[in-house]
Amino acid sequence: MYQIALCDDETTELHTMEQMLRSYPRHSIKNTLSVRQFEGADRLLLAVEQESYAPDLIFLDIYMPTLSGLEAAKKLSEMNLPCQIVFLTSSRDHALEAFELNVLHYLVKPVSEESLFAALDRAFAQFEKDPSRYLFFQTGNRLRRIAADDIVYCEAQRKTQCIYLKTGEQLTLHTTMSRLYEMLAAHREFAKAGMSYIINLKHIGRLGSQTLQFDNGKEIYLPRGSYKSLSDQYFNHYFGPEMGGD
Repeated sequence: MYQIALCDDETTELHTMEQMLRSYPRHSIKNTLSVRQFEGADRLLLAVEQESYAPDLIFLDIYMPTLSGLEAAKKLSEMNLPCQIVFLTSSRDHALEAFELNVLHYLVKPVSEESLFAALDRAFAQFEKDPSRYLFFQTGNRLRRIAADDIVYCEAQRKTQCIYLKTGEQLTLHTTMSRLYEMLAAHREFAKAGMSYIINLKHIGRLGSQTLQFDNGKEIYLPRGSYKSLSDQYFNHYFGPEMGGD
């Protein structure tokens, strides 16, 4: 699942951009797009800081009240957020400053489908070259960079989510299980087991009908009814769906 953030202080611009994104012709990618709108850069930064929101691609307007797109991009860079940024603007005056921030693209309004799709093609070409991206989680006052392979599993604990790492460390996030799964879903090795767990299929050591043992020796009881779906996903991950049968 690719997370795309649209940030503009004009509501009509946000809706127009999202409509164009939904008509992106690369079917294999557009079906895995999750688009979120932000009416202002301050709201985008708040989501990143407080919700551990980590978009893959941000379309960021430059001219906004309170906080400009350029200022927001600098703050995101200071957070070490690994995202691509495409600036949107009605003027070319800040093009040089924008590219000094190492942004992906610079689109002048009104944005056409042709120019938008070209920017998307460029972004996804880069994403596909780097399938083992890191994930960023907000824990307390820190933004932690965690490799996907280091996550063994995640467990819902009331209003928090606990991430168990192969080092033995545990991270606690104040977010929902569905939000956490959105962040992990771009990595095909993660699968849900009921409403309580997200499992890294690469770390399964033994999978039984009632229990699952990870390669670090940790064992959990599977939620009722989750074994069949999880075992199918485990098999498909390593052998492909064409080998699965019924």
